Amino acid sequence: MTKNLSIEDGKHAVYGGCILGGGGGGMISEGLEKVEQAFQYGAPQLITAEELEENDSVVCVSLVGAPSAKEMYLSENQLIDTVQRMQGEYKQPIKALMTNENGAATTTNGWLQAAALNLPFLDAPCNGRAHPTGSMGALNLSEVEDYHSIQAFAGGKDEKAVSGIVTGSLRNVSDTMRELSVKAGGMIGVCRNPINVKYVKKHAAIGGITQAIELGEILLSSLEGSERIKAVVKYLNGEIVHTGEVTEFSLEETGGFDVGEVIIDDLELTFWNEYMTAEMNEQRLGTFPDLIMTFDARTGMPIVSAEIEKGQKIAVISVPKSELTLSSTMSNKKLLQVIEPIINKKIIRKDVKR
Repeated sequence: MTKNLSIEDGKHAVYGGCILGGGGGGMISEGLEKVEQAFQYGAPQLITAEELEENDSVVCVSLVGAPSAKEMYLSENQLIDTVQRMQGEYKQPIKALMTNENGAATTTNGWLQAAALNLPFLDAPCNGRAHPTGSMGALNLSEVEDYHSIQAFAGGKDEKAVSGIVTGSLRNVSDTMRELSVKAGGMIGVCRNPINVKYVKKHAAIGGITQAIELGEILLSSLEGSERIKAVVKYLNGEIVHTGEVTEFSLEETGGFDVGEVIIDDLELTFWNEYMTAEMNEQRLGTFPDLIMTFDARTGMPIVSAEIEKGQKIAVISVPKSELTLSSTMSNKKLLQVIEPIINKKIIRKDVKR
């Protein structure tokens, strides 16, 4: 059913998306700013996949880069330009836009472009949680033999400004986008991988935008503090695994990613933009794509990995992947195994709590 989105929906989508981002997916401030920008062009329309024909073509819009990058720059015109470049390159009409993932800044990826170009926005993110690599948000197109990826990009300012189109194998083009984000100062906007609605129905996180909006409303309507966190884990059917003070925190920006770890008493979290593992006393409490997320224990508000500081009192939640709305990519072992050498932890394993 078509829904004209409101500013309030946008606010809820940002906060709910932040939780579903699992430590990545951008900053809340960035997401709220994007929502305000989008509604300057009008109210985006949210539609379901059932409202389109199965052979209709849709495209994904995303942000690629490291959330902590200090020189990142991405304008409204650059975002719109990526969709216009894609439509100029692709022979079939684009019937709707979709985002690559849920996150504070990514759930609403495409709302601005949709409003500006009078295109509907699909209630089917490529993944219902945030993820580190482009291939994880590419609907398992990596498994489609000889798939030809088309990706339009723009970002950066002054001498760092880049824009254009890259085509080729999905892996090569996705890796190129990551490299371009570094050259652009840390972040680029991308419009990528036209695909038909029939394929979307099989591989995307159907209803993932609505879920983010509902989750954000639950968070913001709950009492400040622990009640907010309890309301979130109840909705997601997860649990609070620990509350304590951050005793150690490390973050390194490398290759367009934020990589590091957080120590809260005896609990260790690793992250590659998103939280990858949670372990306490050698027991694994969560493993990506399980949702691991941090909250300010005082206010109950979500905190992404790049914003963690030593001395903060935070609560950590874990939600099993079976309770999440996920893409088919989150069951693809080849895509998940690339995480292991980055964080030096096993991801494909059986000895987990759930």
